[in-house]
Amino acid sequence: MINTKEQLGLRIRFLRQQKGFSQEEFAFRAHINKNYLSDLENGRRNPTLDILNRLVLALEITLSELFKGIIEYY
Repeated sequence: MINTKEQLGLRIRFLRQQKGFSQEEFAFRAHINKNYLSDLENGRRNPTLDILNRLVLALEITLSELFKGIIEYY
């Protein structure tokens, strides 16, 4: 089963690609390291609220839109 970090990573990648941003361009716009972005997209990192805010600002979306469709199963 896919975990929450992996779901979030897939969502970030989908939204980035939908905007037509490369990882490098998106990382620059979000003021984060490209390797960190890669780790996020691959579900290897747990982003802070500050990082999440940077991502949504770069994507020009809301936090609720970022998390749309992400479900945690217990």
